[in-house]
Amino acid sequence: MTTSSVDRPRATLAVAGAATFLALVVFTTPLATLPSTATALGAGPAAQAWILSSMSIGLGVALLSVGALGDDLGRRRVLVLGAVVLAASSVLGALAPSAFVLVVARILQGVGGAALVACSQGLLGHAFPAGTPEARTASSLWGASLGAGIAAGPFLAAGLDHVVGWTGAYWAAAVGALVLALVTHRAVPESRAAQPRPVDLPGVLVLAAGVAALLAGLVEGRAGFGRPVVLALLAVGVVLLVVFVVLERRRAAPMLDVTLFASPAFVAATVGALATGMGIIATTSFLATVVERGLGSTALVGALLLFAWSGTSVVTAVLARRLPAAWSGRLQLAAGLVVVAAGQLLLFGLATGDSPLSLIPGLALAGAASGVVNAALGREAVASVPAGRGAMGGGANNTARYVGSAIGVTVIAVVATRPSLGGGAEGLVAGWNDALPISVAFSVLGAGAVAACRPRRVRTAVASG
Repeated sequence: MTTSSVDRPRATLAVAGAATFLALVVFTTPLATLPSTATALGAGPAAQAWILSSMSIGLGVALLSVGALGDDLGRRRVLVLGAVVLAASSVLGALAPSAFVLVVARILQGVGGAALVACSQGLLGHAFPAGTPEARTASSLWGASLGAGIAAGPFLAAGLDHVVGWTGAYWAAAVGALVLALVTHRAVPESRAAQPRPVDLPGVLVLAAGVAALLAGLVEGRAGFGRPVVLALLAVGVVLLVVFVVLERRRAAPMLDVTLFASPAFVAATVGALATGMGIIATTSFLATVVERGLGSTALVGALLLFAWSGTSVVTAVLARRLPAAWSGRLQLAAGLVVVAAGQLLLFGLATGDSPLSLIPGLALAGAASGVVNAALGREAVASVPAGRGAMGGGANNTARYVGSAIGVTVIAVVATRPSLGGGAEGLVAGWNDALPISVAFSVLGAGAVAACRPRRVRTAVASG
């Protein structure tokens, strides 16, 4: 029995939400299972840092590429392929005999998850054309699935870890990904750009290598940026990204049309995603370490605190569709980032004797604003690119988000764990208070940059007035 044409947009919305939810559940798995995983695999501090960060590398490497491929080859096809990659890499993770193999599996999970996130946005952009009330509802629910995955992931992983061990979350991810692939193939109609372009293989390879080198350098840099390997990785990453821009400017059918950066709407969406990653996502990613090692609490409490942020964002993302239509996406992004910064400020001034519950007001306020930001980003990522390039727009937007989170977490980790603080719980908490204002600044600067991206007609009127 096939899905009727009337029900297909709803099926697309359900699959897009489920795909994003699954990708974020997999992404958050190590937050709850790292202690047992490290014990089972004999992973030291450096290996643990790689286990936590490796899926971000896969996401950052693949998001833009698979989004562009989805627009040209078929978004459903690429999403199904991504789900299969996620399933296979999850099995590899469950069977991993060492930390190195698990890191490889996590990177591949990121590649599969990238297809789920980017192509889900492309499918939604096709099923719900930009500018319609239905598109606002779809983007709000997509933003809610993003927060729901972050909220549910640590609890699901912790529960499976308690029942069957750390590998349980990987086996569950494999099953979930296979089910998603089957349902997507049967229930979702195929869509692609009206004028598919040839695959930009040089662009795909150079971008992947550049982002991989940059993110690997950031992960290694948390143990010190003066080492030759770190400097070499960062230098190679920057050079390759410059080469990528040069290549894309010269190609007749580029994977990423760099002239999009002349569009205020595209720049606003990209900067908003970058600031979200560098600000609140980086803050909440490092907070679990502070709660466990600085306040002497447990991983479960850390997961509950994360839920105060992500769970609240689910509610406000769903409600964001009721915001007045006159409130532009740029306004929602800028205002949302300001409120996020206010919530981050409430996390400042932590002391070793404080209760973790004292962090809930700030996390809830930041979460309420994050829901609005996520919904707006989901909508603007598709609306700010040419028709038929929605998956590419989603890939570019989420690339900015995860690269931003890698940069933000690195900055916080370097400042909060610098040797001059002396280590221990007191040193970590003191370092957290030193690093947090930097993260707040990322949110505030992002809000200002988004607000400055006014449409051309407004800038012209102001200049002539």
